[in-house]
Amino acid sequence: MSNNQHDALFILIKTLTKAEKRNFQLAFNKNNTKEDVLFIQLFNTLDKLKEYDEELILRKIPAIKKQQLSNVKAHLYKQLLTSLRLLYKQKDPLIDLREQLDYARVLYSKGLYNQSLKILSRAKAMAIEQEEVMLSYEIIEFEKQIESRHITRSLENRADELSAESRQIEHRLSNISRLSTLALRMYGLYLKLGHARDKKDADMVKMFFEQELPPNCGTDMSFYEKIHLYQAYSWYYYILQDFVMFYRYTQKWVDLFKDYPSLQRTDVELYIKAMHNLLTAHFYTMNHEKFMRDLEELETFIAENQESFNENTKTSAFVYVYTARINHYFLEGTFSEGLSLVPQLETEIAEHQLKIDQHRVLLFYYKIACLYFGSGDNNKAIDYLNKIIHLRIGNLRADIQCFARILHLIAHYELENYSLVEYLIKSVYHFIAKNKDLGQMMEEILKFLRRNIYAHPKALRSAFADLKERLVQLSQNPYERRSFLYLDIISWLESKIEGIPVQEIIHRKFVRKEKRI
Repeated sequence: MSNNQHDALFILIKTLTKAEKRNFQLAFNKNNTKEDVLFIQLFNTLDKLKEYDEELILRKIPAIKKQQLSNVKAHLYKQLLTSLRLLYKQKDPLIDLREQLDYARVLYSKGLYNQSLKILSRAKAMAIEQEEVMLSYEIIEFEKQIESRHITRSLENRADELSAESRQIEHRLSNISRLSTLALRMYGLYLKLGHARDKKDADMVKMFFEQELPPNCGTDMSFYEKIHLYQAYSWYYYILQDFVMFYRYTQKWVDLFKDYPSLQRTDVELYIKAMHNLLTAHFYTMNHEKFMRDLEELETFIAENQESFNENTKTSAFVYVYTARINHYFLEGTFSEGLSLVPQLETEIAEHQLKIDQHRVLLFYYKIACLYFGSGDNNKAIDYLNKIIHLRIGNLRADIQCFARILHLIAHYELENYSLVEYLIKSVYHFIAKNKDLGQMMEEILKFLRRNIYAHPKALRSAFADLKERLVQLSQNPYERRSFLYLDIISWLESKIEGIPVQEIIHRKFVRKEKRI
């Protein structure tokens, strides 16, 4: 029996909305050929299955023989994409724009050159308006092909105009390619490395960025050239933990959409991603007022436009809004209030499970664990930390995996599971060392736990105070600061010293506008 949860057709059907299913069935139930009946039966069967089971499918549809199944599946997959294309054409102007190129190609094939050129001219204007440089280039090359092969009686300077347009587009395409590659590689570096761990990491990032950054950036650039440039700089400063500069470039990214309002509609996902990164910048610079203002702006934008969102954009909107909402509770130190988000967040994660990547799931589990830890529910914190520890994600965000294990130890320590803490310390130390992520802060915590597992309560208070003093000194090291971004260990120590809940310490700092590490 084949139980392949990665079957492309099965996954596609499971991601369809009710409206998409209805549209498909209305379109193809009109046909009565044997082949059409078979793939409609296959569609209905797969739609009802919870897991892909090939033998069960063949039993439910006896008319499909085993050797036919792959062909019927391929036909159904193609028909589903055709149906979705027609449906999404109303929401995505780029699909309609590409269709214009298809019409121009058909007219050209029939020898109707002037009609083809007329459609291409309109399509080019649309592409330029939407900052679709690659598509503009494709249109211009098609125009050049028609003009060079046939007498169209165009204007005399037509060849010069097309040549000038072509050269300008080629320059923009080259820049976009280099800048988008740089932005992507910086993001990939962050997923692998996290924030720079030491001077060696920082020097490596700086050298790579400077080598890959195209010369003369910033002058006479198109929308997407600027976007990729701002993205690259954003990731660069984020990795280096320069959050003020990170804020400046995320703000430039968002402001660019204000200058090109039409792009908010044609590239919605990139706009809400820009808002997400700006909110992250506000979070790390502790700018509560701007954070709340921009969160409201993002939520309003999503509420007003979500009916036109495709499934991919809906998933992104869910991820970004819930990340910001949790960060709001972190900023204010109101962890218990933040727990109200968890049930709906769990539901949303399950609903988007086929479209949300493991990196996002990892981050959500860590943030939920921190909410429970901050509110004093260490057992629930451990439940979510165990989910991270047991996720099979290789070295993806190894930094978060390391901090999850440290928080896991601290939560067990709070529950007085001392023998378990003693047992786990060695495996945690080994995991962190294997990932080359043993910063001084982590090492200090592991040493503290090892030395003080069975310490007398009277001796613990001074031990907590000593550890806090050492960690405050460590926090001045720019490469150790990253440890305090993921785990507010100073506030936890202060809560142990003062004998009050950790969220009271953090909320007090928020009210008094005290600087956190």
